[in-house]
Amino acid sequence: MNQALTQLLRSFILKPANKDATDYFRGVVKAGEMSERVLTLTESVIRMNPAHYSAWQYRYRTLLAINAPLDEELELMDELAEKFLKNYQVWHHRRLLLQRGALAKTPAAELAFIARGLSYDAKNYHTWAYRQWILAYFNQDALWEGEMRYIENMLEDDVRNNSAWHHRFFVVFSNGVRKGDEDREDTIRREVSFTKEKIALAPNNASAWNYLRGVLEHSDTPFASLREFVLPYTVPAHSSLDDVRDDSVVDLENPRPSPGADLPCPAAIEFLADIHEAVGDLQLISFRQLWKSLADEHDTIRKRYWEHRISEAQASRDS
Repeated sequence: MNQALTQLLRSFILKPANKDATDYFRGVVKAGEMSERVLTLTESVIRMNPAHYSAWQYRYRTLLAINAPLDEELELMDELAEKFLKNYQVWHHRRLLLQRGALAKTPAAELAFIARGLSYDAKNYHTWAYRQWILAYFNQDALWEGEMRYIENMLEDDVRNNSAWHHRFFVVFSNGVRKGDEDREDTIRREVSFTKEKIALAPNNASAWNYLRGVLEHSDTPFASLREFVLPYTVPAHSSLDDVRDDSVVDLENPRPSPGADLPCPAAIEFLADIHEAVGDLQLISFRQLWKSLADEHDTIRKRYWEHRISEAQASRDS
């Protein structure tokens, strides 16, 4: 272990305040004490080590045992959540408090608090997971109504924010049909159109391609229905495909890659290969050839994976 790191760890372990606090904590747990003093002690331990599961658990049990004001505890969590944003325990503790009725603010204000946290770290998994829990737990139409606008703002800031794409799928598909989305076919068209626009903006954005796949699979929509959209993303810029297109015609259904895009796009080639494999169209470019281009040129980091797919397909054809 690096000598400086070793010294840092030793200084933490041997620092009297840290050692005393953890020793005292073990003592009160052994004695089964639950009091205001225990709340002070566990707060000290948590501030020193916010991942201390036992301290969080014992603190929660103590809060309930002595009927401590949970609204005051929630105010403390406001501070600790901002300070220890990436820590799972602080968000879980906050959730437990709300399940016990501790909500000094409205659920909408709680979403605003979460948004502040995401403004510091827009991809923090624990914060997004807590946001989803708030939406599902309170399940108020007013909360859901503003969520799509919030997600779109997040994707405007960073179209590659995979957490925001994941949250969008949760809002649209994973928690029932929301008001205004009763026409599911219209919802699917909207989501496909939205995702196409984002792919055109940043073709090599894996998050958007994965979302597109998710929408199609969720709605049992054949991938082949998007072949016309996908094809321009599978060839180099200024390829022979450009010779047959009329630039004066804007196809809103199939937006083309943005100028200067790095093409061909590996995700689009994979998508096209999946189309060919699914329909078994041997008159088009073989999906095995597309996989080979990924293995040899466009996605070499997964070379062995693509070679495995090619071998499997060959074995299946020969059997």
